[in-house]
Amino acid sequence: MMGCNSGGNNKLFYSFNLEDHVPQNHLLRGIDHYLDLSELRQYLAEFYSHTGRPSIDPELMIRMLIIGYSFGIRSERRLCEEVHLNLAYRWFCRLGLEDSVPDHSTFSKNRHGRFRDSDTFRYLFETVLQRCMKEGMVRGEGFATDASIIKADAQRQHAVPGEEVVDWGNPKEATRPVREYLAALEVANPCGPIPQSISLTDPSSSWTAANGPAYFAYCTNYLIDLEAGIIVDVEASSVSKTAEVNATKIMVDRVEEKYEIKPTRLVGDTNYGTATMLNWMVNDKGIEPHVPVWDKSERNDGTLSRSDFQWNEVANEYICPEGNLLKSNWRPFVKPRSHITKADTVIYHARKKDCLNCPMKLQCCPNTPVRKVVRSLYEPARDVARAIFKTEAYKQSFRERKKVEMLFAHLKRILKLDKLRLRGLSGAHDEFLLAATAQNLRRMAMWLTPIAPKINQIPS
Repeated sequence: MMGCNSGGNNKLFYSFNLEDHVPQNHLLRGIDHYLDLSELRQYLAEFYSHTGRPSIDPELMIRMLIIGYSFGIRSERRLCEEVHLNLAYRWFCRLGLEDSVPDHSTFSKNRHGRFRDSDTFRYLFETVLQRCMKEGMVRGEGFATDASIIKADAQRQHAVPGEEVVDWGNPKEATRPVREYLAALEVANPCGPIPQSISLTDPSSSWTAANGPAYFAYCTNYLIDLEAGIIVDVEASSVSKTAEVNATKIMVDRVEEKYEIKPTRLVGDTNYGTATMLNWMVNDKGIEPHVPVWDKSERNDGTLSRSDFQWNEVANEYICPEGNLLKSNWRPFVKPRSHITKADTVIYHARKKDCLNCPMKLQCCPNTPVRKVVRSLYEPARDVARAIFKTEAYKQSFRERKKVEMLFAHLKRILKLDKLRLRGLSGAHDEFLLAATAQNLRRMAMWLTPIAPKINQIPS
């Protein structure tokens, strides 16, 4: 016998409880358990007026943003629609069936106003991180660092060559990203290389061709604890190796200053194996560099490499395989010279008469009259990294470094953050912080809740 719908629109009164309609294994139940916003209003109190109409509850807006970044809902207009229709989202936002959802324009006004002025998203990220520490998910023994390129909201067509002089007009009438860019120029007064191309809509973004055709982008830099893959800090930067290294230094110092946590080892790829970075890790911070050394001294043309020369620390000289000496200074000067180049290196060279009669000249320096060896001022720190590279501990670190790469894959594929919606470095800062906060909350919910959620899970 075929059944039919009895009709449920004739009742005048309903007994409805949202709690009964949210599955016990829903991801938002785990996130809600570990999210504590009890002190948010106190943190934002000075940024609200004591008179006038009551504003939209900041906790409601934060909870809605967490939903958006946790489930890859990139549009705030669509986020408002989803919260309006989805019972689990209403439950998480503490909204009843009869409560209205804020308009999407409310987010833009607060983000560019009090949220940014108070750095609310940094406060939110640190609040969640402290809960991760409380739950024992941050050990502090080993950190890993890496960067990932995220496309900016800037079109290739709206760009000018870097050497072209741009008339930005009246700064007071310019867009927010342009005002931030001009303000940063006044503070930094950069004298570095001229960028190949500058975006007229988001001039702070970097022009890069890292993954195919060139585009404008920013870098999100992660510093993670290797115990459970928790993100302990995040920093937005331009797309360059120097900016990535500087961002890592900022994050390590910030974590140490705020939480008194300094890792025993720092794991990274070759971008972090420069001489200055290794010196900073070994001598300035006392951290073991589990990083491949950025080394171009090895030759692939069959001639002798720098490793074939023996270093004499006491005499400050190299000894070639034939027993001849290479020195940085073969004669005394009236005024002593350091012989240090702009690249923080010292060049050691042999005597012409030694190389001229050397039987190994064709294997050593066939195209130059004398052999030269370049040594970094930070070579001892590089030697420490080379020694660690040969250990079993480094092999373990190399395997663990994949955790940060998996977080970037999760960021782009699951959270859908492969392109920014907000412009300017401050916009990238806000989006990267919210995404990292969502990732930490998801990790806690999936690892620690009694019933593991089954929504968008990825292996750790």
